Amino acid sequence: MASFDSAYFNIGYLDRLAYQDTVVHRLEPRGKVIITMLFVITVISYPKYEIISLIPFFIFPVLLITLSDTPFLFIMKKVLFVSPFALFIGIFNPLFDTGTVVVWRNIHISAGWLSLLSIMIKFTLTISAALLLIATTSFNGICSALQRLGVPALFTSQLLFLYRYIFVLMEEAMRMSRARDLRTFGSQGAGIKVFVRLVGLLFIRTVERAERIYQSMLSRSFTGKIPSIKQYSLKLSDAAFIFMAMIFLVVLRFFNITEMLGLFVQRLIA
Repeated sequence: MASFDSAYFNIGYLDRLAYQDTVVHRLEPRGKVIITMLFVITVISYPKYEIISLIPFFIFPVLLITLSDTPFLFIMKKVLFVSPFALFIGIFNPLFDTGTVVVWRNIHISAGWLSLLSIMIKFTLTISAALLLIATTSFNGICSALQRLGVPALFTSQLLFLYRYIFVLMEEAMRMSRARDLRTFGSQGAGIKVFVRLVGLLFIRTVERAERIYQSMLSRSFTGKIPSIKQYSLKLSDAAFIFMAMIFLVVLRFFNITEMLGLFVQRLIA
C-alpha cells in the first residue's frame, strides 16, 4: 500500500515543482515551449551515428536544473524509468548493422553500437528537456502556452484532461486498494481473478466519475476552452532567453564545437 501511495505522490511531484519561484519558473511559458521544441528538433536532426557532437547539448538541461532548483536525481530517475522504451528501439542495431566504422586501439566498433548509443543520448536529452519543461512550467501552463501559440483549443483541452484524469484514476485505484486491504487478510484477495475484477470495477467507476465531472463543468458554462487563471506577457527577459537559447542551438548544430575544442587543446599542448 505504501508503494502505491508513493507512486501517486511521485506523479504529482513533477507538477508541484512548477510552483517554485526561480528565474526559470518566472519565464513566459510560450518561450519555454518554443525553445524546448527547437531543442528536441535540433537534437533529433543529427545523423544516426553521431555521438560526440551531441555531448555539448547536455549544457541545456544541466543549466535549467541548476537555475530552477530542480532535483537532479528526481529527473534522472524519471529518465531511467522510461529508458527501456528507447533501449528496445535500438537493442537490435548491433546485430543487424555490423559494419565497422571506428577502430580505437585495435578495438573495432560496429555501426550498430554507435547508432544504439546515439539513440540513448538523444532520448536522454529530449526526455530530460520535456520533464524540465513540466517541472518549471506546469502542465496547465504548457497547455495554455500551446493554445496561445495557435494550437486548437480542442487539442489542448483533451491533452489537459488526459493528464488530469491520471490523478482521478489513481485516486479511484487507491480507494479500491485500501478497501480490499481492509476486507482481506494475508494473501487473500491477491489472486489474478480479484485483480481482473478490480480493473473492471475501476474502469466503470472512472467512467461514471468522468461523466459527473463533465456534467458539472457544463453546468458552469464550460465551452470547450479552459481559461488560464494566471496571465503571462512577453517581457525583455523572455526575449533575451529565447534569443540566447536560439543562438546556443544554432552554434551547436552548425559548428562542430567538440572538434574545435579538441584542436584548441591540442595546440595548447603542442
